[in-house]
Amino acid sequence: MHQIGVVGLSYRHAGVDEVARLSIPKTDLPLRLPPLRAALGVAELLYLGTCNRVELLYATANGAAAEDLRPQALEQLSGQPSPPGAAPRLLRAWAGESAIEHLLLLACGLDSAQAGEREIAAQLRDAWDTARLAGTCGPLLDRVLGEALGMANRMQRLQAGVRAPSLADLAAERVRCHFNGIAAPVALIGVSPMTRRCGLALHKAGLPLRVVNRTLASAEEFAESVAGEALSLEAFRDRPPPVGAVILAAGGGEPVLDEAVLRRLAQEARSLRTVAPLAIDFGVPPNLDPAAARRAGLTVIGMDELVQAVRERRLTELMRLAPVRAAIDERLSRLRTDMATRAIGPHLAELRTRFEQIAAEEAGRALVTELHSLDAGERAAVLRLAERVAHSLAHLPIAGLRAAAAQSAPEALEAFFREARPHRRGHPAHPEPPDPSP
Repeated sequence: MHQIGVVGLSYRHAGVDEVARLSIPKTDLPLRLPPLRAALGVAELLYLGTCNRVELLYATANGAAAEDLRPQALEQLSGQPSPPGAAPRLLRAWAGESAIEHLLLLACGLDSAQAGEREIAAQLRDAWDTARLAGTCGPLLDRVLGEALGMANRMQRLQAGVRAPSLADLAAERVRCHFNGIAAPVALIGVSPMTRRCGLALHKAGLPLRVVNRTLASAEEFAESVAGEALSLEAFRDRPPPVGAVILAAGGGEPVLDEAVLRRLAQEARSLRTVAPLAIDFGVPPNLDPAAARRAGLTVIGMDELVQAVRERRLTELMRLAPVRAAIDERLSRLRTDMATRAIGPHLAELRTRFEQIAAEEAGRALVTELHSLDAGERAAVLRLAERVAHSLAHLPIAGLRAAAAQSAPEALEAFFREARPHRRGHPAHPEPPDPSP
């Protein structure tokens, strides 16, 4: 566990503007991750970016303990040197068991703005796929990410029959309130977990949908599931259709709709005879310029407002999720023991081998001295006995070390193996017996 670390920021202690400033566009990640891993000096690296968090999950090499990488992370993500003290003020860091606990809580939605939401598990899985594609994920992160997503699946079983809350549900609710009973069309820009959930909720409410995406095939696939119309982003920009609301989660580092497009959207919306069009922007950085949208006549709701709205419900949701928190504690305890035992596995194997070598050497020494008169069958019996005794003697320290591994510092265990390593006497393990002939 001590090799795992996390550094990043979220809505919990930073504004959406800061999250946006440190975000890496998804399309840039395959090229950015390898040099970022090298700059941080870690062996494995995963980047998780959502509408309200940016986090780096990393693992060190050669058994080294994870260090606090906040200054290096801030410099790399911001692209400029950070003033003294800026990194600890802005970023949070976890190492070892606390890092894995944070990851489990994150995967289960307990660290989300909307406690218990399930979109984060899909976002974490996408981040894992991206890291593997970039070649920056390895066996340590694969293990803990598999545990985290397994815990998320268990949470869903524990909460079976309960509709998990989501910021997407809040957005859909805002759209329905804004329309006040009018069935105006809604444009979903970007095919993401957020827009998918919004689309399903709005489709259930009977609102017509326009699904917009850079890749038309993705838009068509989703549009078919919600009886909507699919458009490419380019076509939507060229000729915006009449819509009463736009919900954006398109990714990228720049606004996807400029002021000219927003003005045409507002103009087209007049034909629907509804109130001013509504824009809900999940983008981090924002998918549209809020000031430009307001100048064009749109009502804008950004991530800050959505996060503030769900904070009031957070305590109630956390109370409901108490069984999930208990399950996470149970999984963390098991994982602590399992990973600690795996970490010292090579040392335990070496210790067992050394016991066997010493026993074989001592038996061989006896067979060439005081036991030299034994026949072949008796000699074999002595060697078998030595092997059994070696196994019995090795079992006690090995069992004790396995039990202590989860509770002891890695440095203490390394010191034990370094100082308590048995030394061979230098005798051959199976010497030839002396020639019995005169």
